[in-house]
Order: sequence, then C-alpha cells, then structure tokens
Amino acid sequence: MDTDKKVRDLMTSRLQTIGPDAPARTAIALMRDKRIRHLPVVNELGRLVGMLTDRDLRHAAFVPALSEHLAWESARLKSPRVRDVMSWTVVTTSPDATLVQAALTMFQRRIGSLPVVEDGCLVGILTDHDVMRALNATEGIEMGLDDLPG
Repeated sequence: MDTDKKVRDLMTSRLQTIGPDAPARTAIALMRDKRIRHLPVVNELGRLVGMLTDRDLRHAAFVPALSEHLAWESARLKSPRVRDVMSWTVVTTSPDATLVQAALTMFQRRIGSLPVVEDGCLVGILTDHDVMRALNATEGIEMGLDDLPG
C-alpha cells in the first residue's frame, strides 16, 4: 500500500448528509436511492453530530417490537427520527492522515467508514470501499470491488 497516500486523496468530498431531526424513513430512502451505507448526521452549522449506517437502520427495525419496553411516546415509536437510531459516538479522521493510519483505524474498530473532519467541520468520508479501491490500484489485488456496496 502506498504509505504516502493521504485520506484527502481518496475521500469522497461530495457528501450526502442528513439532520438529526429528519424522519428515519427519509434517511432510509436517501440511502437506498444513493446506494450508500454510511450517512453523516450534521447539525445546522454543518458540524458532525453522529453517523447513521445501514446497521443502525436494521437495529431500528426492532423498535416496534420493543415498544412496550421503551419509554417513548407513541408518535416517536411510529415515526422515529434520525437522532433516535443514529450512532452518537463517531470515530473520525483528518484529511492529512495517511491511508495506512485510516485503514488501520477502520480495521481495529471494525467500522466501514471514517468521517473526515477538519477544523471541526465535516469535509469528506472515507469508506472501506475507498480503501479497497486504493489497495486494488496500488497492490494489484483482485477483490471483486464491483460486488461491494457503497
């Protein structure tokens, strides 16, 4: 792997984002339509406040079944917002981090993406797909990248 390659060289900077008060069903439709698995959640100032993943949405599918055990009002149970199902703790990286550093973080944390933050603002996202594509380009590794989602 090219150890000099920086996250900024590989990250996606044209991002799809969503606000924490958006309905979860809106996020589902956006992720499905754009074929993405990781959706950064930003506040009105554009600051990263969380991450919504396909895994979070799968877990949210259990909300109706668990409704009698949750102390949520019925309207919230029927129409959860992004803030109700997103991950609030997010591991991030810098655009100046090396690809090796970012890939190691993703591997160790078992996460599929790293939001890229500079001066407190979200500037991009690096996904496992980006890392695999870089590996394929620099190492000639055949991984069947066309079969990977997002």
